[in-house]
Amino acid sequence: MARSTNDVDDYFDSPKGMGPRLIRPTRSRDRFGRSTESIARAMGTPWFLLGLTVFCIVWITFNAFAPEAWRFDSAAIGFTALTLLLSLQASYAAPMILLAQNRQDDRDRVQFEQDRVRAERNLADTEYLAREVVALRLAMKDLATKDFIRQELRELLAELDSERAAKPASTSTRSAARTARASSARAPRTK
Repeated sequence: MARSTNDVDDYFDSPKGMGPRLIRPTRSRDRFGRSTESIARAMGTPWFLLGLTVFCIVWITFNAFAPEAWRFDSAAIGFTALTLLLSLQASYAAPMILLAQNRQDDRDRVQFEQDRVRAERNLADTEYLAREVVALRLAMKDLATKDFIRQELRELLAELDSERAAKPASTSTRSAARTARASSARAPRTK
């Protein structure tokens, strides 16, 4: 394919790595937005308003009371240069403030989305833990309590005591039978 001499055609007709090599500084795409945001943030401070007020007072005082040869803005025509400077400052301040507000809205939107996702995750975790607590409570109802175990042990102890009480009676009859056998073995046998 023949390359054209037009830079735009080279840009669109060639693959991405084959286009004209323009050395561009690698800058952050967001640098302009951050700088305008910082300017807009500075314009919203009381120090900026105080400085602008002092600037206007000095301007008006100098152009009203300085010698005629030193004045650069005439009070007779209403300080036109000062009005022009303040209008220029306002015409740049308004878009910067709007840009800063748009960027803040974007950040708020992202933060809101992250908060929503975090709240959903917390809700899911809370619901899971609530189900687990309910399952543990149900399982605890099936478990033996201390009172139940004590009662069972008391019943076993009473049963053992009754068996022990019954054994000596049978043991005495056994011992009597042994004694009788032993005495008959000692006695002379008669044929």
